[in-house]
Amino acid sequence: MAFLEGCKHALEVSVPVAEVEAETGRAIESIQKRARLPGFRPGKAPVSIIRGQFATEIRKQVVEALVPRFFDKELKQEELRMVGDPTITDIHFHEGEPLHFKAEFEVAPEIEMKEYRGLTVAYSEPSVAETDIDGRIEQLREQKANFANVDPRPLENGDYAVISLESTGGTGGEPVKQEEMTLQLGDTGTLPEFSENLAGLTPGEGKSFDVTYPENYVSEKLAGKTVSFRASVKGIRRKELPDLNDEFAQDLGDFRDLGELREAIRKSIYAEREHENQRRAKNSLVESLVDLHEFPVPEVFIEHQVRNRVEQTLQGMVAQGVDVSKLSLDWSKVLKDEQERGRAVREVKASLLLSKVSERESIHAMRDEVDREVDRLARQQREPVAALKIRFEKDGTLGRIASHIQTEKTLNFLFEHATKTAEEPSAASAETA
Repeated sequence: MAFLEGCKHALEVSVPVAEVEAETGRAIESIQKRARLPGFRPGKAPVSIIRGQFATEIRKQVVEALVPRFFDKELKQEELRMVGDPTITDIHFHEGEPLHFKAEFEVAPEIEMKEYRGLTVAYSEPSVAETDIDGRIEQLREQKANFANVDPRPLENGDYAVISLESTGGTGGEPVKQEEMTLQLGDTGTLPEFSENLAGLTPGEGKSFDVTYPENYVSEKLAGKTVSFRASVKGIRRKELPDLNDEFAQDLGDFRDLGELREAIRKSIYAEREHENQRRAKNSLVESLVDLHEFPVPEVFIEHQVRNRVEQTLQGMVAQGVDVSKLSLDWSKVLKDEQERGRAVREVKASLLLSKVSERESIHAMRDEVDREVDRLARQQREPVAALKIRFEKDGTLGRIASHIQTEKTLNFLFEHATKTAEEPSAASAETA
């Protein structure tokens, strides 16, 4: 056996003459049974003629039968765990001689695990201020707000204008037309041109004006275009927030009073921040784990991870309405991109190391854990549990669910056994919820 570099190895394999001749005999017999040659009944053509007329096919059958068989045998003898497919070269196949060939391939890396218990990570328990709870309650009040009609008067900043809107040019296609829409003048979600041109108008009045949409506007149909509109004011509305009292709390759910609602909100914000803080800490632990271990990564793993990353990006673009078929993607360049490869190497290392930890600590996904996740997805997708489970078994999703659960449990193990040090409060923890 020859070690080349990294995870690359090579084997020179020799197949004994007796094995070659036996396999050649089987190939000839197989061809002889189905050969149709002039002057001979099926299966009765002489071996010498079969050898002469079907030499190429005989060679092909013998090589395809012996090469993988003896290559696998050699791998087992050398106790090598191959990943990917081998490259077979230098095939030497002549009658009366042993069959020789060379195989180059990659093997799974040998990882010498360092101590992964007690890794240091910055982590602090989250805190929830009264102002955080106040902010979340204000969001709930906004959601429960009612809109009351206001007597006709000129529109002002902050008013909710009810308008009809129709484009008169600039869309480059189908016009924009809405019989009734509501927008707030001066709001950050309202384009300035609408606020500026509607201000001062009273219900029953209209105005024509142009609106220039930003290049990154959510609607591709309007992004980057200057569109002419005709708007007519139909009415003015005032937002009315519900009073903040026990009745408001009771309307939201199973709360006896405002105090119970505030406590439920406090627990909810705490859980959100705890989850986010732990997610950051676990990501940091994985980075530390990777930094702690130096080992080569098979090229086949790197390329697979790069492809996965790019395909996930493309799926995200499709979800946003981008036609990815128009993109010119050169996979040969993508697979050689140093940044992509660098990220892929760390991700593969992280996956291999987490698998090692889970193996050492006997961390597995339990059947009931997988079943609970399938039940959750069935409810989410409104499908029968049994039907969904059958589909997941067929397409491999069940295995991916089990793998995800195992990874999450392994991350929890690392976090539980880590040495936590105080960290500065994050923006997420300090924001008003």
